[in-house]
Amino acid sequence: MIRLPIPPFTEESAIQKVRAAEDAWNTRSPERVVPAYTPDSRWRNRVEFLNGRIEIEAFLTRKWSRELDYRLIKQLWTFAGNRIAVRFAYEYHDGSGQWFRC
Repeated sequence: MIRLPIPPFTEESAIQKVRAAEDAWNTRSPERVVPAYTPDSRWRNRVEFLNGRIEIEAFLTRKWSRELDYRLIKQLWTFAGNRIAVRFAYEYHDGSGQWFRC
């Protein structure tokens, strides 16, 4: 499944791609987020290393079971050809009601 827009990016298409990713993440649905990544994606999240969609989906499921009312904001930082860099921030609260911003 190809997720439009695809590279090479213009400023408009890069912003569109970033907004679509933000919208998907804010559903807090791993099933909606994971297809945007390649089957052989490799992630690092702090000290955890993830390989492939199955591990990414499991990670997001754990993440969003602890990080309640998760809300992500993504902003295009720069783009060139087939690459996009974003600045992001998110907030959530835990089970006790303590809010966090990252």
